[in-house]
Amino acid sequence: MAKKIILDAGHGGSDPGAVFKGRQEKDDNLRLTLAVGEELRNRGVDVEYTRTTDVYQTPFEKATIANESGADFFISFHRNSSPEENQYNGVEVLVYDKNGEKLDMAENIVGASGEVGFREIGVKERPGLVVLRRTKMPALLIEAGFINSDKDNELFDSQFDQLAENIADAIQGTLNEGNVSGATTAAATYRVQTGSFKNRENADRMLYELQGQGYPAFILDQDGYFRVQVGGYQSIDNAISMEQRLRMAGYSTIITV
Repeated sequence: MAKKIILDAGHGGSDPGAVFKGRQEKDDNLRLTLAVGEELRNRGVDVEYTRTTDVYQTPFEKATIANESGADFFISFHRNSSPEENQYNGVEVLVYDKNGEKLDMAENIVGASGEVGFREIGVKERPGLVVLRRTKMPALLIEAGFINSDKDNELFDSQFDQLAENIADAIQGTLNEGNVSGATTAAATYRVQTGSFKNRENADRMLYELQGQGYPAFILDQDGYFRVQVGGYQSIDNAISMEQRLRMAGYSTIITV
């Protein structure tokens, strides 16, 4: 795979990030960053990091490191926090804007996190964040659950290995999908299709319904049809799991490759 990824563990050093019952966000961020990076490297992905130890970097320094790396994607790992403990839970991914391959990757990561039990909050635009605004490459910021949610912390700890694997699946699956020149050797990407429409309004209606329920849905305009699809998975088992969830929710589905 030709593309390079730079992974960032948010906060660090004198900046612990959010803190809850002695748990520091910077530690969870670094642990997940290194685990996802190892998964990707084991699959042949070129991975670099902004930090691999407990050091402080300003957001501008992180963006500079990313820009100087020549990476094709920047992905920053964080934990969310709410004003009151156990007020909210779930995973969301932040992007500068909802355009391009970064949106596909963000949606895939949200869906991959949902497969281990996290509530799928969705993808949100945050153009004011330095690491999304000052990076030259497509950039994502993952909020891997709320650090002051007992439910999210239990999932983060008990499903940690599977979470790292699923996020790596989502990243690699998106890269493979965009690697047209290497399509003969790239791994297959599986999606769950919930509808195929001639009328764009009908497709939009289903899209908004799915997104409103937290599914990483999108529309593929192909061969004169607007196809509503969910997720993008390298593992067929992950696609089957999402298909089962959608069928239980009342949708007619097929898995596409």
